[in-house]
Amino acid sequence: MMKARTAKIKRHTLETRISLRLNLDGKGKSKIRTGIPFFDHMLTLFAKHATVDLELRCDGDLAVDAHHTVEDCGIALGQAVAAALGDKRGIRRYGWFAPRPPGKKKVAAPPGAEAYVPMDECLARCVVDFSGRPFLVWRGLNNFSQKKISDAEKNQDASSAFRFGLAREFFQGFANEARCNLHLELLYGDEPHHIVEALFKAFARAVDAARRHDPRIAGQLPSTKGKL
Repeated sequence: MMKARTAKIKRHTLETRISLRLNLDGKGKSKIRTGIPFFDHMLTLFAKHATVDLELRCDGDLAVDAHHTVEDCGIALGQAVAAALGDKRGIRRYGWFAPRPPGKKKVAAPPGAEAYVPMDECLARCVVDFSGRPFLVWRGLNNFSQKKISDAEKNQDASSAFRFGLAREFFQGFANEARCNLHLELLYGDEPHHIVEALFKAFARAVDAARRHDPRIAGQLPSTKGKL
């Protein structure tokens, strides 16, 4: 039996107070409370589709805006993933997702292949590499990041008020603290809720694949450098 890869993070600043528990080898269970219902939904579906157990509570300065809460949750989650991965021996390292064809027990996919996730009219792609080098690539979303939100939109749909710039801050915080290459791209899409949800689901699928153990390299570091 492999040791459970878990982490507990407490991050308290003048802007946010975060308590987080992560089981990297969980079953997709979650208990999320950030004070931002749409963000709670995104983190819940991340846990479900990454098949990790995640408990996260954040008391943030929402009277100012949602920025600090979203960014700091990304930082805390990145710290938790880094701690749970440990020295990364035996993991696949690269995140890919390949659906299993009907009638096939296994499917071969090259390391680093993309995780594509559709959401109605949207298609998002994510690739992750737990390389020890933080870098975020954010493509196809520049026209959405600072979209002006009307009062009518705010009242109609909470996801419209959740600016795409906020999603980027979450992923930047995660990449910095998990020390990973994280490439996220919107190939096409229009509806704000669908776009953000597709991004979080693609991210979840990529993380799910990358953190898994590969029995062929049990106890080995997935790097020619000898260190990650």
